[in-house]
Amino acid sequence: MEFSAVNTIWVLLGAALVFFMQAGFAMVETGFTRAKNAGNIIMKNLMDFCIGTPIFWLVGFGLMFGTGNSIIGNIKGIASEINYGSSMCPDGVPFYAFLIFQTVFCATAATIVSGAMAERTKFISYCIYSAIISLIIYPISGHWIWGGGWLSELGFHDFAGSTAVHMVGGVAALIGAIILGPRIGKYGKDGSVNAIPGHSLTLGALGVFILWFCWFGFNGASTVAMDSDAAMISAGKIFVTTNLAAAVATLTVMIITWVRYKKPDVSMTLNGSLAGLVAITAGCDTVSPTCAAIIGILAGFTVTFGIEFVDQILKIDDPVGAVGVHGLNGALGTICVGLFSDGAGTDGKGLFTGGGFHLFSIQLLGVVVVIAWVAITMTIVFNVIKHTIGLRASKEEELLGLDSTEHGLESSYADFIIANDKTMGGITSTVAASAEPVPIDSSVPVQVLSNENNKIITTSGEKISKVTIICNQTKFEDLKNAINAIGVLGLTVTQVLGYGVQKGADKYYRGVKMAISLRPKVKVEVVVSKVPVSTVVETARKALYTGNIGDGKIFVYDVENVIKVRTGEQGMSALQGDD
Repeated sequence: MEFSAVNTIWVLLGAALVFFMQAGFAMVETGFTRAKNAGNIIMKNLMDFCIGTPIFWLVGFGLMFGTGNSIIGNIKGIASEINYGSSMCPDGVPFYAFLIFQTVFCATAATIVSGAMAERTKFISYCIYSAIISLIIYPISGHWIWGGGWLSELGFHDFAGSTAVHMVGGVAALIGAIILGPRIGKYGKDGSVNAIPGHSLTLGALGVFILWFCWFGFNGASTVAMDSDAAMISAGKIFVTTNLAAAVATLTVMIITWVRYKKPDVSMTLNGSLAGLVAITAGCDTVSPTCAAIIGILAGFTVTFGIEFVDQILKIDDPVGAVGVHGLNGALGTICVGLFSDGAGTDGKGLFTGGGFHLFSIQLLGVVVVIAWVAITMTIVFNVIKHTIGLRASKEEELLGLDSTEHGLESSYADFIIANDKTMGGITSTVAASAEPVPIDSSVPVQVLSNENNKIITTSGEKISKVTIICNQTKFEDLKNAINAIGVLGLTVTQVLGYGVQKGADKYYRGVKMAISLRPKVKVEVVVSKVPVSTVVETARKALYTGNIGDGKIFVYDVENVIKVRTGEQGMSALQGDD
């Protein structure tokens, strides 16, 4: 066989990009879940690839591409050209280039499930699931679609995997989430839905951008050729349709959430981008840019209302929206081939492009059959795991977080926890060089005096007050500068969580009205004597005032005494100096 350098490079580049989608999925899932499970999410995304790779090499490839029958391939040994030949390989592409390209697609299907089952799944159980989907479930349905099986014989068209990859993962995610049950606190006893926001939309957005970028390899490189004018034209068209569908779906979701929730929802809009990418994957080579934009609009509506339906009506807890993004939009995109195909790469045109019901019926049949296959097999798999080694982490493990209980990881964000001596080894105190140590015996002795009413007063008799200010994080710099300007030179700042009697303004997360929750605030404490308390209070009010709920609170306390630890000075004297 004569190999093509350009085709081989194109396939290997696509494989590298699809592999990097693991990073995208890891970031999306980590960002959309809580920090106490971040390490566990990363570990699962790492291991489903590392488990799936050798299993697909040993068994899965043979089931998918081995010469067998229209239902299942034939395992002839490990994946090698000696065992399987090269008849399934694209023109000019070596066997091992084709193998790695197919391996990364298998890993993508497996990793989709991680997000829907996040924050409450035993790690060992997830590893077993990951092995089974790569071993049997994905390869067999993949054989029907891409391995010369019965669906491909009928003319079923799924260019890059809306059904073969994404819907398989989405349906598996749905079954897993149902059998696993919701996270603790997700649903109230009265059926109410509680939002559980992820800890980092920044990570989630990074994941979406990575996935969008890598999708050009997922879809574009599925041409598996770049050595002809036709292949180059097709690749260019695929890039355009892929990008258009994603962009239009994103815009659609932003508008829908803006209208429904009064604010454009960030996390749902990020889901919209992924939904558009999933929906266009099946037909990216066979629909026009105009039809790709229409598919993007449909994907936007599907993901928004699909996630709401799964979460609020079916009461299925899917932390990242995997069912809506991959399951529902995988089905939508595959069916849209039967609606909008221009005939390129298919046996006929779509229903709305002059081809009648033929292609549409085949696409619909393929979707239904694959859903049934995955739903039945994954129900068996998850139930067997549940009733043997167990599927779900214990209540205590879930509340503490899987980072700690499953991996012995104190935190994925070490700088945000109180560190002990072991973690802070080598770090010393930063006392100002000009401050000479004062021996404890030479310091001013602490005196506690009382008046006739037995009320403690400072030794010097000055009135000292503490002003505590709870404010919005965004106003802290304004407050700090204003307080410094009136001569208050010392302050203590603490990050706190809480809510006031007004319970805060209504907030929405992914379409769910958030229950009373602890809101992040800043607590600023100052102790004053010379500066009048009234001046501090008025200065703080002017700096913080917006007229909206959440402007904050100011508390004023009498201070009985102040003692400087280093010198023993008390009262107003203890507030002076350089420490």
